[in-house]
Amino acid sequence: NIDEYDIIQSKLHLVDLAGSERVEKTGSIGIVQKEASYINRSLSYLEQVVLALLQSKRDHIPYRQSKLTLLLKDSLSGSCNTYLLACIWPHSNYE
Repeated sequence: NIDEYDIIQSKLHLVDLAGSERVEKTGSIGIVQKEASYINRSLSYLEQVVLALLQSKRDHIPYRQSKLTLLLKDSLSGSCNTYLLACIWPHSNYE
């Protein structure tokens, strides 16, 4: 009998944000430069969503600006547990 059991639903998103790409320092051209531009834009949209969520009186959260923020909507809002694992390594080019 299914009425005797609690049903728990969960969702797991694993997202590799690939880091901010500095086109002028890496000298990227062509497809690599275009991909770096998309990465930077997605990170910027994610930042905008997080900042909007921090404003308690805000009536609109811009989740639909990118596929990334739309995909992470459930993880960023509501009653969920969200964890961020950041692997940061200093590079001699950015010192």
